[in-house]
Amino acid sequence: MTEIRALIDTLDGELVELLAQRQSLVRAAALLKTDEQAVRAPDRAERVVVAARLRAESAGLSPEVAEAVWRAMVGAFIDLELTEHRRTVSGHA
Repeated sequence: MTEIRALIDTLDGELVELLAQRQSLVRAAALLKTDEQAVRAPDRAERVVVAARLRAESAGLSPEVAEAVWRAMVGAFIDLELTEHRRTVSGHA
């Protein structure tokens, strides 16, 4: 069990690094969007979740797990992007 937990901890570290890279891109995107509707982009968010489900199936990951994780992740990044967008629009960047 100790070895499995150590492997999980290593993967968690890699996921954090990937999420940090994603955050940088989200912040850059926030600067390019003209309004909050463009930030929310519900059609785009749904396409991202559907793509995650498809990728999950081919990778051997439960599509339900992928969907739950991606919905939470996309929601959190939309919140971050809205904050960045509002700060930029209000001149407090």
